Amino acid sequence: MKCSTETNICIEDVFQAAKTIEPYAHRTPVATCKSLDDLAGCEVFLKCENLQKVGAFKFRGACNAVMNLSEEQASRGVVTHSSGNHAQALALAAKLRGIKADIVMPSNSSEVKRAAVKGYGGIVHICQANEKAREELAAELVEKTGGVLINPFDNPFVVSGQGTAALELLSDFNDLDAIITPVGGGGLLSGTCIAAKGLKPDIRVFGAEPTGADDAARSLEAGELIPQTGPNTICDGLLTSLGKLTWPIIRDNVESIFTVTDEKTIEAMRFFMQRTKMLIEPSAATVIAAILSDQFKQLKGIKKIAAIITGGNVDLDNLPW
Repeated sequence: MKCSTETNICIEDVFQAAKTIEPYAHRTPVATCKSLDDLAGCEVFLKCENLQKVGAFKFRGACNAVMNLSEEQASRGVVTHSSGNHAQALALAAKLRGIKADIVMPSNSSEVKRAAVKGYGGIVHICQANEKAREELAAELVEKTGGVLINPFDNPFVVSGQGTAALELLSDFNDLDAIITPVGGGGLLSGTCIAAKGLKPDIRVFGAEPTGADDAARSLEAGELIPQTGPNTICDGLLTSLGKLTWPIIRDNVESIFTVTDEKTIEAMRFFMQRTKMLIEPSAATVIAAILSDQFKQLKGIKKIAAIITGGNVDLDNLPW
């Protein structure tokens, strides 16, 4: 894809991000699962970002954003709001650069993820469990500390950093017909569009989203950005609305967004963990549920698809079954 006049993020930015994060991030493996292939009716390549640092793809974007701060900006520290994985990622990236990270987390965020943020040196601030409260407290912290706000998805360095997962995929498997990722705020999906379409313009890109937080699917169908209101899903990483930066990229490059119920997501999560022996969290399992859905199986021309397995931060004391 060419640089979008609305976003001005290009494949060259993803290549630069790959160089920036190379000393810090893992080049995650790609796994396969014969039983998944049989059920899906095609070959599925699993990009295992659940094995990334902090257990999620989010480290790519957070690391790229933090390492691109000027010395003056870095001296003031960073601020963000996140339910968990971006929070952990930014805390670790800040620690690697030796700067402070103030992290706003909702009251319903996982204790496991909060503990991890603190373990990486992040300062946790709890707020009410809604996007407005998260954004307001983050803005207060920016005002108070002078820290640089690193949005979990609506940041060009975050988007280009997330795109490096697809860049790695296509450098290893250049004959893919399609890529699918979960979508919440859209940082990963938009970064995937830029990287995948930049390398292979005819590749098909899909998203997966919970039915209880389906703003991206509704937005794509309507052709206009529809904000998330009252999300209700176990997929805590997919609760946010698309951003002003991520939306136009997704609008112009994503073929379809599959919505999956929490019940199907839990089934997919359990199946995946049993067959691959790897931990994944509900948000990551949405892509497996989508690939196993009747809607996906009705698609023509897909022999090889890659699914980005976004995270493996599971509270083992509170599994959804």
